[in-house]
Amino acid sequence: MSAVEAEAAETVRQERQGDPKPRRPSLALLGFVLPVLLALLWEGLVAAGIANGRLMPPPSVIGRTLRDLAASGELLTHATATLSRVAAGFGLGALAGTVLGALTGALPVARRLLDPTLQALRAIPSIAWVPLFILWLGIFEASKVALIAVGVFFPVYLGVAAAIQGIDRKIVEVGRVFRLSRLAMVRRVLLPAILPDWITALRSGLGLGFMFVVAAEIMGASEGLGYLLVDGQQLGRPDTIIAAIISFAVLGKLADGLLVAITRPFLAWQDTARDKL
Repeated sequence: MSAVEAEAAETVRQERQGDPKPRRPSLALLGFVLPVLLALLWEGLVAAGIANGRLMPPPSVIGRTLRDLAASGELLTHATATLSRVAAGFGLGALAGTVLGALTGALPVARRLLDPTLQALRAIPSIAWVPLFILWLGIFEASKVALIAVGVFFPVYLGVAAAIQGIDRKIVEVGRVFRLSRLAMVRRVLLPAILPDWITALRSGLGLGFMFVVAAEIMGASEGLGYLLVDGQQLGRPDTIIAAIISFAVLGKLADGLLVAITRPFLAWQDTARDKL
């Protein structure tokens, strides 16, 4: 038996016995290669005098700014304020989007009644809500959370409604063949069918939540990473602006990773092609 045949036979044996598939070496660090190379290139160009680092500071300057902000406690204060607003807005927007998406997806009457209005509201630019929310809710936290919730609502609503409408009719018929009750049909057939799309919609909504929090904090805040952006602009400090942008990127990635980790057990039943690659 050749080496290739032996390896194939061992793979089949492991799959039949339920053994975990041998994993490739971790490629998690591969995503850092490009940004690190670009940072080193820019650092070298500025150090050599080829590029001007005034408007686009080199990574060493941005690193010192981040270190100083962290040492003074400002970075933690601003990051905590931003995360708390995103968490509150995400919770409200995701809840409302899930409920209304389920209604319009499952009930044709609700879809005809609500969906046209919601689709029209979805077309309104986010910045257009700012003066109205300030007028209604003031310039404090309520208006900021409301703006973030609007940003989160629409992708979750669309994802849930589309997932319910896209359920394969054949799996519903299988549930009826096994004489499942209505509750059992929802729990064992319908809910697993929409879970992947719902989780994807939540991730999309979370990303928009971080986008909307910038507008929310720019429109009037005394703390938060959006406030740090405005402060850097007013003081003419591009290193502060870029430090705030990097902080947004890191917090957004960590929040998305946390959401994926929390929801992963609910998708453990999936047998996708990605698991075999």
